[in-house]
Amino acid sequence: MDGHEVFEWLLDAIESGHEAERRTILRFTEESLYDRFQRMLQAALPHHPKLRGIHPLGVIPAMICSLPETAEIPPLLRGKLALEKDEAVQLQALPSGSIVSERGIPWGVGHIGAPAAWSRATGYRVKVGVIDTGVDFRHPDLRHSLERGINLLHRMELPQDDNGHGTHIAGTIAAANQQHGMIGVAPRAQIHPVKAFDHNGTAYVSDIILGIEWCVRSGIDVVNMSFGMKTRSRSLYAAVNSAYRSGVLIVASSGNDGRTGSIDYPARYANTIAVGATTRAGRIAGFTNRSRMIDVYAPGERIVSAWLRGKHREMSGTSMATSHVTGAVALLLSLKPRLSPGQIKSIIQRSAIPLKNSKTPRSAGELSVTRMMKLAVQV
Repeated sequence: MDGHEVFEWLLDAIESGHEAERRTILRFTEESLYDRFQRMLQAALPHHPKLRGIHPLGVIPAMICSLPETAEIPPLLRGKLALEKDEAVQLQALPSGSIVSERGIPWGVGHIGAPAAWSRATGYRVKVGVIDTGVDFRHPDLRHSLERGINLLHRMELPQDDNGHGTHIAGTIAAANQQHGMIGVAPRAQIHPVKAFDHNGTAYVSDIILGIEWCVRSGIDVVNMSFGMKTRSRSLYAAVNSAYRSGVLIVASSGNDGRTGSIDYPARYANTIAVGATTRAGRIAGFTNRSRMIDVYAPGERIVSAWLRGKHREMSGTSMATSHVTGAVALLLSLKPRLSPGQIKSIIQRSAIPLKNSKTPRSAGELSVTRMMKLAVQV
């Protein structure tokens, strides 16, 4: 099979009729067939304008396109191709709290023991990808921590935050404004914002995969993904695994539905660090999803961090817990830059402090930077 069958079927599906279409991920089970099809697609673009809506996802052998809702893989191509609806994904945060004037080290950063590590590790030169709503490039707490990143919604523009969520996440990871603002977990880490989510906090799976692809290609060390979905995406699963094999670790939120025994995707995938939220008292927060698939818990209740227009806001959610863990990974990598994703995950798990809430099914404890750094020295 040289790709002609795929090309002819796809061209016919795109150009036929006027029925309702939907965003679709077209996955190839064979890399060689995918490569041949890509070459054919590039050659055909000048002659078939409708094919310009087809884009490769890069990190996995798949394409994003719009197909009729009734489109099906023909019998000849079954086993070679798979269709997956390009699902919408929502950010993980509870309703925003009030704007606050708190300064200094937020309680969560202190609670996990980050300040005690700063004499040895600050996240220096560690590249952190934040796939989110972008960041506020004008925020004084972040101006020393930000790199250009990428805006997947408007490629020619900076990934400027028009929601606030991404700025809050970035602040907890790497804010660095000791005199007038706040300090994040890894204040000398480099934040590379990847804007995949719009002002409503919504993205498509394909945009998230493109964000992962950009992070892998750009040499990012750790990626924060503070969002979740209830359904399993094979394409996102493949992208997470591809990043993991490339040495890029993804930290993801468990979700805020208060469920026991189940957590959201992509945190549910084995090759991520799945994060649940704890309270100031070191107990599992009532809103967090929890199960034995959680790798670590971290502060997620009433977390103060950076917000739009140079402000600070209090927020709760597993999103906030995830950013604490991502910052801790940045500290770990600045101390031991050659650690693999598997080694990092093992250190985070093994160094966690047992939790107080004995009624919750779990094997994970709460993040401890102090214990984490001690354990890392022995690796």
